[in-house]
Amino acid sequence: MDVFTAITTRRSIGVVKPDPVPTELINKILEAGTWAPAHHGTEPWRFFVLTGEARNRLGQTLSSILEKTLEDPESEESKKRLEKVGQQPFRAPVIIAVGVEPTINEKVLINEEYAAVNAAIQNMLLATHALGLGAVWRTGKVCYSQEIKQLFGLSDNGEMLGFIYIGYSDMKEKEGKRSHYSEVTKWLESEEDFS
Repeated sequence: MDVFTAITTRRSIGVVKPDPVPTELINKILEAGTWAPAHHGTEPWRFFVLTGEARNRLGQTLSSILEKTLEDPESEESKKRLEKVGQQPFRAPVIIAVGVEPTINEKVLINEEYAAVNAAIQNMLLATHALGLGAVWRTGKVCYSQEIKQLFGLSDNGEMLGFIYIGYSDMKEKEGKRSHYSEVTKWLESEEDFS
């Protein structure tokens, strides 16, 4: 699959089969992530591959985070929500948690470290698609919680930037739709074009 086809046909695949994914495919996805651009060659990405029962720990942590926000954690409704959240990591046979560990150096801008890791995630999503797998990049407030940071052993400066859920698609193919690039592009050929 050429890169333009991969870019235009990749979709978020939120429903995948429970079938195991070969380790060699996951290794290819991880390697793709490491080829993202990183200013100053810092390589600030950190990858954590969760399979099997390791997903339980993530589920327990997600439930713990939710429980702290509930008015009555002992109510039937709360218990159902906690159980459902605890099972979320089992929606896919493989999860790659992707964190950033910014380089602390006056020449290195923190925003560029985050940009590098986000580029790594995009590489990984495209590689996943090119390998015939489905993936969805899940984020949200929970990613940036102290509990998640501690679970994965990230430093005080580090942060989790998302969870990539990976498996063989169990969804109908979705059509993509984007606005034409001309709607968000301005060509600048002279100084007057800036006004």
